[in-house]
Amino acid sequence: MNYHLLVYGVYLPVTVLLTIWVARTLFKNGRLFLVDIFHGNEQLADSVNKLLLTGFYLINIGYATLTLRSVEQITSYQQSVETLSIKVGTIILILGAMHFFNLYVFYKLRHRAQEYARAYHS
Repeated sequence: MNYHLLVYGVYLPVTVLLTIWVARTLFKNGRLFLVDIFHGNEQLADSVNKLLLTGFYLINIGYATLTLRSVEQITSYQQSVETLSIKVGTIILILGAMHFFNLYVFYKLRHRAQEYARAYHS
């Protein structure tokens, strides 16, 4: 049996589904931050949100396909599970890091917008 195909067959769908889930969560919940950052301009906020979503998909799915290859020999189900856990765990860590990076960017943008609004209205 070719265990590499087993790893690939599980890894890609799991990675894509995780990426879609995280991206949709960020898309849905990040909208409010963007509307606030852009002072109620919902059309601009929605446009930026869609661009962020597209970039998120491209980066994460691109990275997942780049890391698809396994160079070590996989000769058992146990090694298949171990290889999968390393690959999926890495993707989960990257998705988490990107999530917190997005939150940090939203925070900084919102903070800057609030400072500008205070200075402008003073």
